[in-house]
Order: sequence, then structure tokens, then C-alpha cells
Amino acid sequence: MQPPKVVILGAGSLFFGRNSIWQMVHSGHLRRGTLALVDTDANRLSKMARLARLVIEHHRVPLKLEASTNRRDVLEGADFVVLSFAYKNAHFRGVDCELAAKYGIRMISGDTIGPGGVYRAMREYPEIVRACQDVQELCSGAWVLNYINPAAVHGIGLMRHFPGLKSFALCDGQSYGPGFYGLKREYAALAGICTKEQYDQRIDREMQVLTAGPNHFTWLIRAEYRGEDLVPKIAAAQRERPPDEVEKTWGVFGRGLELYDAFGCLPTNMWHTQEYVRFWQGHNQTQQKYAPLTLFSALEREAWTRRVWERVDAYVSGAAPIAEFDTEFGPDLATDIIECMWAKLGKRYFINTANRGAITNMASDAFLELYCDVDLDGPRPVPIGPMPRGVRAMCETVLDTHELTAEAIYRQDRALLRRALLTDPLAQSIEDTDALMSDLFQAEREALPEHWFQVNS
Repeated sequence: MQPPKVVILGAGSLFFGRNSIWQMVHSGHLRRGTLALVDTDANRLSKMARLARLVIEHHRVPLKLEASTNRRDVLEGADFVVLSFAYKNAHFRGVDCELAAKYGIRMISGDTIGPGGVYRAMREYPEIVRACQDVQELCSGAWVLNYINPAAVHGIGLMRHFPGLKSFALCDGQSYGPGFYGLKREYAALAGICTKEQYDQRIDREMQVLTAGPNHFTWLIRAEYRGEDLVPKIAAAQRERPPDEVEKTWGVFGRGLELYDAFGCLPTNMWHTQEYVRFWQGHNQTQQKYAPLTLFSALEREAWTRRVWERVDAYVSGAAPIAEFDTEFGPDLATDIIECMWAKLGKRYFINTANRGAITNMASDAFLELYCDVDLDGPRPVPIGPMPRGVRAMCETVLDTHELTAEAIYRQDRALLRRALLTDPLAQSIEDTDALMSDLFQAEREALPEHWFQVNS
């Protein structure tokens, strides 16, 4: 079998582009293949391509590099296509969050749920559709890995509108760290099994962690080590965090424990989960323990982006030795999964895909983030059992919002779009939703397809 060809659409993405270069060069299974970088920004593409060439030359590997501002130039022969692009992401997330706050909806991230999630999907999904149409035409057997938020909306859209396309969605929220132990390593440390540094393959084999829920709204259903239930220990360790540590995280851990006390289930990614529920929106009549959510800061994200590009510039110009690239970066989730699929490594990952009975009291086609085996036949969720009631109800509301969003965008239907925003768990009133829609359409006209502004849309 020929080495694989991996195409990165949105190679200028600073979250994923640099790490994918690292993984392709370091993987013994991938570095004899082809890495194709695509970005519509010619300047950013040039920098990332130059960086890739320097890393390839430094390691003296036979990885073939292609680069183009037009994806159709490089898609032919692709085995994997990674979607990681966005249009003025930080800027428009800031617009979403500021305008939503005007109507009493506070979003700390604004890229998946709430009006921010809906309008980001409106900005990104049409281009995802066009990209997947090109994939079907030029490399119909390729796997498409969606790395663009809102991951669940786009994943649902591809599942519904491209049923013949081989696709799933990814988020690195539960997979930080070498080997993508991430969440399991964190829980092992909290439960007192080992330190994060001591976590290894043996512990990983003996420890079972099963989580489920829509992307960014996942819950710890089961955590066991050698037959012992770890959830009470994990919750107790969270509860024992010093007050100043909780304060530094804007109450993230404390809010997670409030949900655990109320619903008997721990959220696994509280940073995002706090935005999915209505409890910290600041509408309390009784004083609450934690302050309302802090709004996403576009200025902070844009400042971070500038700093990262300065580092890329340093590598490309020679101001920073390319040898430092090895220690500064590590594996990328998408290309790590690609390596596993191609080489049949038998590793498991958290992947967004159809439920297929893993959660027994939710629909088979419910699009959830689940622990999966994965190979060239795609992801296969590990059986889990039932989702606790209460949590399940919240998950179903989120999924209905995502389903309606994907369908509204694909059908270019304003009535369905309005229904999605009213179904969203953060919606406050019909009148406010209508006014917010009007404000967002006006503020984001440059980023939205023209059909939304036609009289009969």
C-alpha cells in the first residue's frame, strides 16, 4: 500500500497546522507520504510551507510537500482531508458575544452553542459543503476529518447531507498531551493513582474512562481502575482545590461541582460546559456563588495570534533554530488518528460520530463525542450504557439546536434558523431572539452568504 496523502485545508490555522507538520515528519508511518497544505491566504500559506520544508530538511525525511491556495490543485489522490479553516474567527466571535450580551446571553467562548455557535456555523458550513463537494469529485474515497467548530453542527451536517462521504469530527478538548492520554491522565492524578508524569501505557490499559455528550458538553459516565469506581475520588479532589486556584479559573471547577451535586454527573470540559447551561447567565434573583460568565475577548485572541505568527516568522527567517521546533510542538490529534487508521495501531480516541447504540437511551444517529476504536473503516464507539436523566435532557436540547442549525443553513431557511436560536438553551425570549438575529445579520453581512439578505429568504 502506497504511503498516505494528507491534505490540510486551512493550513494557516495556528492551532493545528504546526502540529500536523510535526506529526507528519515524526511518524514512521506517515513521513514517506505526502502532506498537502492549502490556505486561501497566500502569505500565511507561504510561511507554513516554508516552515514545513525546513522541518523536513532538518530531519532528512522523504515526506513530499505540496502547497496551494486552491484545494482542487491538490485533492486528487488524497487519502485524508482535514478541515481546519475559519474566516476572521476571533473578530466575528467577538461580534457574536458582544451583541448576544446586549440581549442577556453571555458566552465565554461563543463558537459552539448559543447565537455564537449558530452564526459561526453560518459563516463556515457553506465553505465546508463546497470543500466536500470537491472531495466527492476528486478523491471520493478519502476520509474527511472536520476540525472546525461548531464540530457537532458541521459533523451533523456532513452526516445528513453527505451520507456517502466518509467523515467524522474532532475536538482536542479531551485529548491534550503526549499520546493523547489527556483526560484519562488528568483523572488518574486526581484519583491518586499516579502523578501525571507517571501515567503510562500500563495504567492506561487498566483504567477505563467513558464519557459522552455533544461536543463541548460531555459528561463522565464511568471511571474505573482495577474495578474501583473513581468518580467520587475525582469529585473529592476537585472539591479540595485551593480557593485561589478556583478563582484563577473564574470558578470553572466550582461550577462543575455544582452541576455534579445537582445532576450526579461530572462535566468533563467545564470551560465550555458552563456556556451550555443557563445557570451562570447572570439572571439570578438570589445571590449566586460564582459570577456570571466572562465574555470571550477577541482582542486577547488576536494578540495571541500575533505572538504565534511572530514565532513562525522567527523559524522561517532563521532567527530561531529549527531544532527548537521539535521541543516546542508535539503530536496533532487529527494526524495521530490518521496514523492509527493507516497503520492499524489499535489506539482509542474521543471522536465525534453517530452514537450507534453506545448510549443506550439516546438515538442511534445522535451525534456525540465518544470513546472510539478507529481504523480505515472509521470510528466504532465503545459501549457505555444509559445517559443519566436530567443530563440526557440537556444533551437532547443541545442536539436539537445543532440539528436545526445544520438543516437551516443547508436549506437557506430563515424560519428554521430562528427555530434553532429559540431552541438553543440560552434563548431568553422570542422578541429578543428576533432583535438579536437582526443585529447579527447586519453586523456580519460581509461573512454571510448573500441569500440570507434576500427578501424571501
